[in-house]
Amino acid sequence: MLASHNKCLSAAFLITFYFALGPIAHAQSGSSTSITGTVLDPSGAVVVNAAVEVRNPVSGFYRTTVTDATGKFTIPNVPFNPYHLTITSKGFAPYVQDVDVESAVPINLSVNLNVTGSSEVVTVEATAEDLLENTSTFHTDVDRSLFDKLPLESQSSSVSSLVTLASPGIAADSNGLFHGMGDHAENSFSVDGQPITDQQSKVFSNQIPLDSIASMEVISGAPPAEFGEKTSVVINVTTRSGQGVTAPHGAVTASYGSFGTSSAGFDLAYGGQDWGNFISVNGLNSGRFLDPPELTVIHAKGNEENVFDRVDYQVSKADSLHVNLGFTRSWFQNPNSFDNVLHTGQTDPSKNPLGPTDQRSQIKTFNIAPSWTRLLSNNAVFTLGAFVRRDQYNYYPSPNLFDDLSPIQQETVAQDRTLTNAGLRSDLSYAKGVHNLKIGATYQQTFLDENDKLGIVDNGFLPSQTDANGNPCFMNNIALDSPCTDLLPFDVTRGGGLFSFRGHTDVKQLALYIQDQITKGNWSFNVGLRGDFYNGLVTHKEAEPRLGIAYNIKPSNTVLRVSYARVLETPFNENLIVSSIGCSNAVLDPLLGCAAPNPTPLAPGWRNEFHAGLQQAFGRYLVFSGEYIWKYTHNAYDFSILGNTPIFFPVAWDRSKIPGFAGRVSVPNFHGFSALMVFSSVAARFFQPQLSGAGATPGAPVVFRIDHDEKFNQTTHLQYQPWQRGPWVGFNWRYDSGLVAGAVPCFGENCGGSTTLPDGTPAVDLTGLSADQQLQAGLFCGSQHPTLSSPLTICAASQYGSSLVKIPAPGTEDDDHNPPRIAPRHLFDLSVGHDNVFRGDKYKVSLQFTAINITNKIALYNFLSTFSGTHYVTPRTFTAQLGFHF
Repeated sequence: MLASHNKCLSAAFLITFYFALGPIAHAQSGSSTSITGTVLDPSGAVVVNAAVEVRNPVSGFYRTTVTDATGKFTIPNVPFNPYHLTITSKGFAPYVQDVDVESAVPINLSVNLNVTGSSEVVTVEATAEDLLENTSTFHTDVDRSLFDKLPLESQSSSVSSLVTLASPGIAADSNGLFHGMGDHAENSFSVDGQPITDQQSKVFSNQIPLDSIASMEVISGAPPAEFGEKTSVVINVTTRSGQGVTAPHGAVTASYGSFGTSSAGFDLAYGGQDWGNFISVNGLNSGRFLDPPELTVIHAKGNEENVFDRVDYQVSKADSLHVNLGFTRSWFQNPNSFDNVLHTGQTDPSKNPLGPTDQRSQIKTFNIAPSWTRLLSNNAVFTLGAFVRRDQYNYYPSPNLFDDLSPIQQETVAQDRTLTNAGLRSDLSYAKGVHNLKIGATYQQTFLDENDKLGIVDNGFLPSQTDANGNPCFMNNIALDSPCTDLLPFDVTRGGGLFSFRGHTDVKQLALYIQDQITKGNWSFNVGLRGDFYNGLVTHKEAEPRLGIAYNIKPSNTVLRVSYARVLETPFNENLIVSSIGCSNAVLDPLLGCAAPNPTPLAPGWRNEFHAGLQQAFGRYLVFSGEYIWKYTHNAYDFSILGNTPIFFPVAWDRSKIPGFAGRVSVPNFHGFSALMVFSSVAARFFQPQLSGAGATPGAPVVFRIDHDEKFNQTTHLQYQPWQRGPWVGFNWRYDSGLVAGAVPCFGENCGGSTTLPDGTPAVDLTGLSADQQLQAGLFCGSQHPTLSSPLTICAASQYGSSLVKIPAPGTEDDDHNPPRIAPRHLFDLSVGHDNVFRGDKYKVSLQFTAINITNKIALYNFLSTFSGTHYVTPRTFTAQLGFHF
């Protein structure tokens, strides 16, 4: 292991030293560049104050500027995409050109305008070809023009909500989690070129604030070689910049809505042609910060504060600096169920009734990411960047430890863990002729510190344990054998204390890659090779070829594409240490519900994935893009949850097979109307055994569907603004057929709860669920429904059902082909607003009203899932926002 570590360090040093010998850096963010140019008249004289606009009709990107006294123009921070460039000036015919921005190499144009009346005819309107991208990578581009008006379900995880609603292949889950293309949390962010592969949902970390984002590219196809580790979905983010904003522009906003949710925000962009600064500050306070396990919101308050600052400085014509700075703090209660509040009949050792559970969390995140870029020539750009990001997660148990007891939690838990990710990245981009080449390297170290404390608060826990021979290991209040003799000192109900676990590790990773996008005629080839060297609790190295081919059938406006990727998947870093070695500990093994037969540290997995798809334009106002996927993974990852807490442990299964399809239909702006529909159907078939990680194996056969398997989901977004300076409306329709549910009793060979009535009638035994859990699942027995004081006990299979869970018919349950699922749901959201209520020119007042789940649909995300617990979707909520823009 030490030898491998030294090799990684040596390789990283050589790469950094090699690049440092060359010219030092020039400046663009990792996912954008600038479009510059000079506008001349037929005689070669400069044209002043010519209007220049750049737009992408599919993503909604639109920027404008005018030429200066020398006829020059600059549009900075343009994300990678094809664009329609239009230049107009009085007395001249309009000029139109398609511009492909495909790398950090700046686009430099020289434009000659023709006088009005010349024989050349120029069409200003976009054509069907402008809707197509001749690339093999299936992706979705999202600009602020869309998500400023998109009703978002969650303010505390707005980026996750945006990705879920605007991208195909995403299964929605609670608390800001989303499952990309059949995988749980195998998603990563690239923020201005900085790789972030750790979890970004609000129970793990703090997300980048939405108001810092200028545009996003969500890659759900085979990833290019520059992206690695967690690539089921790669969210490539370009942040907002103040460069070129010569007059200060900004906004002050405030909102208030249901559950006492209030927010306030401020952003400001200011700069010149050579420098710029963008800063945003916002805060949120909510009575429903996390999704609770009950329709009634109990103990779910939380708040969040964000600061983001981006600084750009053009040192010279060739050199620029770019720095991202960010800090976020969030504090939130862990939502309670009625079981956590009532504690019916439960007392502490002194016979005092238990009070409501009071578990809370705090997360502090900071990020510093400077980069230095140098323009080597008109065709080559070199970038050198550094980054350090740190999450500190604190989980606090109830002040009275016994109050943490619940039907699904027998332990009290406290946690203090930190994750610090630091590294260097460098790349060389070269674009000329048919080639768009990129060579790069990233070296990073992730420092993990875990400090956990656990104690038993259920006095029935020890009596439920058995020794190695299956005999009780605790009798007459005496611990007879292990594990009871090991656990007794930490049974708080019997005077014990808390068990402390401390762990530290340093995960080192080196990635080298080379990729080239070759465009020749109607063909486009994306070829690449990536090498990952992983050195954590285990070591692994992997060569990962990437290949994609696309062909543009221009007469029919069709692009056909196929691609292949080999990907190394690294283990989740969150709770990696305790999940890797905790099951080898005699105390932690039973407390964490370990099930792996021979517990070993979590090791990297590897995947082969294949994609085939097409893109089709229908006229100038509709484009379809779809893809079929097939992924086969060795060492397939997921999470298990600890009781009623938001503490998750990574687990690894032998392998997984994930087939499915995803698609997108876009209607670009047509007289103020635009539409977007995304849809997918993805299976997630996992195969036992469980190889490593803490948490219980679900009672399943060799093959089972994991809880992010969903037969179909779709989101349709409609947006209409009949007048450019008038009011607008945005509408969402989201349909989910339902994720695989957790342990729902049913009748059949593979079901828990199968029994018979005294007369032999098939029946379901429901005593394994508390009354509250039965209510959460919407269970009923004919006309009989449970209450908190009167649970269902046994029900004839023919009378048994649920309003919130789709339970297999008696005798048909199969964990692979017919598992229980959450009931299908249709959710509708509406947002209406006006960006300039008083029709001001310099100062504008905006007003926006948003309604989420306007039909007040009662539905679950999941129920007693081994991997995420029980959570309800957001009920009907209203939010009003007022803004002042300058």
